[in-house]
Amino acid sequence: MIVERTMNPEWLSNSWLIADREGGHAVVIDTGGPWEPIAALLEERRLELTHVLCTHHHYDHVLHNGDYAARYGCPVCGHGAERERFEHLDLELAHDDELRVGELRVRALHIPGHTEGQLAFLINDTHVATGDTLFAGSVGGTRAPGHGTFDQLQHSLVDVLMKLPKETQVLPGHCDATTIGAEWESNPFLLAFTGREAPRPERCTAMGQPAELLLRARDYDGGGKCWVRFDDGRVDVVAGSKVVPA
Repeated sequence: MIVERTMNPEWLSNSWLIADREGGHAVVIDTGGPWEPIAALLEERRLELTHVLCTHHHYDHVLHNGDYAARYGCPVCGHGAERERFEHLDLELAHDDELRVGELRVRALHIPGHTEGQLAFLINDTHVATGDTLFAGSVGGTRAPGHGTFDQLQHSLVDVLMKLPKETQVLPGHCDATTIGAEWESNPFLLAFTGREAPRPERCTAMGQPAELLLRARDYDGGGKCWVRFDDGRVDVVAGSKVVPA
């Protein structure tokens, strides 16, 4: 299997090129990374691009959807819950839907939380593209446009992604790859969400509202990500820049 990526230097968002073999078939997962190097790889390795697979609708993940569709005539695929948020969507995918692309078997996993229609793509049971739900050392937030809830995010992480084999390679929506096992063992959010490490609440102001800070950890971009509980009972994962001590 061929696995290549490009990364947008501003947003650090990845595009993943996955192919079954030289001279075979390929998909692109998310299109926020530079697309010209992927086009060059498709030509160099004699690959037929069959699908653009979207983990979610955010601009930094769909920037070049139109470029791929126009050049290769391939369908743009995403979750139906976000159809109205996509500029164009050819094929709706739901949980457990499967695509056969040459020797690739691609299974869609619905993992809402960061967005309502967030998808992961499990490829040949060895690699999983997790969009903005799981990163190396961090997790997605729950206050972005079209967001879901913290409960959804926790379920998607703990009951869906973490049920995959520990050796599964994780291809996140931003920055570096990791594995399910590495995240289970060391991701501070997963340690807290599964009760293996207890939160230590501290008063704070989050998103301009009084709250308790349950966890602050490093995010994929070197900044912070925070797990907070607002005084009205709502729980969210938000950018560290939006949280200040009380």
